[in-house]
Amino acid sequence: MHETVVAENVLRTILEHAEKLKARPVRAVVSCGQFNALNEEAMKFAFETAAAGTVCQGMLLQIRQIPLRASCRACRTLFELNLMTPLCPQCRSEDFDIEPDAPLLLEEIEFEDKQ
Repeated sequence: MHETVVAENVLRTILEHAEKLKARPVRAVVSCGQFNALNEEAMKFAFETAAAGTVCQGMLLQIRQIPLRASCRACRTLFELNLMTPLCPQCRSEDFDIEPDAPLLLEEIEFEDKQ
């Protein structure tokens, strides 16, 4: 289950930032492309399990799935590629180039406001 490894790495990074800032994390956003996709339910469960007993326990983890994009060779339209119907939505061509997939990233960490 690759979500467990990803969750542990995300947690490690958040804990490092929390230690540096001496602040409690409350929310984080992880984004991923289609070839680096995460099962949202499995990822959240793995993160909650890994975070138990740490300063990250109870924080909100959001997963943002970034669609795969393609560029039509016929009409040059840039579009979100639906793998179930791989056609250009503009001209219905099957001749397109797939754009690079979005990487798996920890995009944002939100910390509790210091009072």
